[in-house]
Amino acid sequence: MNDPSSGWFRREGSALLTDFYQLTMMAGQWREGRTGQRVSFDYFFRALPPHTGFAVTAGLGVFLDFLENLRFTDSDIAYLRSLGVFGEDFLGYLGGFTPQCTVRAMPEGTLAFPFEPIVQVEGNILEAQLLETALLNFMNYSTLIATKAARVCQAAEGEPVMEFGLRRAHGPDGGVLGARAACIGGCSSTSNVLAGKVYGVPVAGTHAHSWVMSFPSELEAFRAFARQYPYRCILLVDTYDPVGSGIPNAIRVFRELREQGVNARPAIRLDSGDLAKLSKTAHRMMAEAGLDNPLIVASNDLDEDLIADLKRQGAKINAWGVGTHLITAFDCPALGGVYKLTAIMNDNGAWQPRMKLTSNADKATDPGRKQIVRCLDADGRPLGDVLALEDEPLPGAGTLCGRRQKNPHLPASIEGVARSEPLLRTVFESGRRTAPPEGYKGARDRAQTEMAALPDEHKRLRNPEIYRVLLSERLGALKEHMMTHPELA
Repeated sequence: MNDPSSGWFRREGSALLTDFYQLTMMAGQWREGRTGQRVSFDYFFRALPPHTGFAVTAGLGVFLDFLENLRFTDSDIAYLRSLGVFGEDFLGYLGGFTPQCTVRAMPEGTLAFPFEPIVQVEGNILEAQLLETALLNFMNYSTLIATKAARVCQAAEGEPVMEFGLRRAHGPDGGVLGARAACIGGCSSTSNVLAGKVYGVPVAGTHAHSWVMSFPSELEAFRAFARQYPYRCILLVDTYDPVGSGIPNAIRVFRELREQGVNARPAIRLDSGDLAKLSKTAHRMMAEAGLDNPLIVASNDLDEDLIADLKRQGAKINAWGVGTHLITAFDCPALGGVYKLTAIMNDNGAWQPRMKLTSNADKATDPGRKQIVRCLDADGRPLGDVLALEDEPLPGAGTLCGRRQKNPHLPASIEGVARSEPLLRTVFESGRRTAPPEGYKGARDRAQTEMAALPDEHKRLRNPEIYRVLLSERLGALKEHMMTHPELA
């Protein structure tokens, strides 16, 4: 496995992965003499993808790769100078820029819910503003794909799901980062070799129809593939006629392998047609030929709903290749994550809460520097989360009382709490990570553990139960007060 700290975005020019207005705002703050102004921003999303009851956070590790290596190169400065917008004093500041912010975040693979601060950035206002676009880019896409992968893997009921989407991904970056995120969400492997090299995710694949078509006959093609990969032999049986020739020829080749002393699991792939019917036929034909426990892989525009439907039909498929609908999050092409100012430090070093007020109540933000507390029952199952101000003690056991997130004047509660745990950890400080990168596997393990603990009603593929996210009494009272006194926001 490659070093998990090897980042796809450790490359020249990555500091310009930002929106132009971030740089103009930075230059304006510079000219206003505000480089010492400390602020705190939250990254969160307001809504989950349709029919989804949870999100699997992903992208933090890649963002930290980016952040650790964030520098403006000479060519970056030359390009910005050519725009004729920025003064030499500001360009000199950028030339010596190194990140010094503090980042707190949920570890990758943590389950998250609307309005929860997944990442918090504290630093001077120029630096915090610069990081907005890159953070949103890394976190929104990766979290979206990891969440989609978790739903697909949930539908597969523990059977392996291979991510096959590179050729349909939104460019090379989407293909590589999407493969990493898909494996965090639960996929067993990816077809993307570069993702395997860069991030250490397992790679897998079979062969294409062109392999079969390039030989004089289907049987010769299967025999050739079996000669080359006797212990990794998955035969694609639907180039011509799966029942009339593909499956019988595959059976013949697997029996020949056994006669040669190769005791590998017989395996085929179906990529078209009625997958339920064909898989049952293939399983029966292989069993009658003495090929027990065959691996039957299905592909062809699969998603969680189709996989669940094939399961209900009793399909004999036991491995899944999912491409377009996974790597593009086909039914929800973007996660609407946002990055909002929540606190600003005054001249006395005290944090003053800030809040976005708008005529759309759904877009009102939660003020102040916060912690997320997950409330668990006696068996370790999550009951709900509480957003609390950072200096509040952890909630106790029993019934926890708070306020509703969107309507902080209304009470809310979580009952049956046995214990609680904070979710945000400091992950970056003084220019470097606070701990070595854990790689995709640690995030995947965390996601699997948390998915197993999440009650089933939140994991339904349609109309899941809404997970409770409350404001603490103090935070709720603060938000209500600021909503009724907008001059304080």
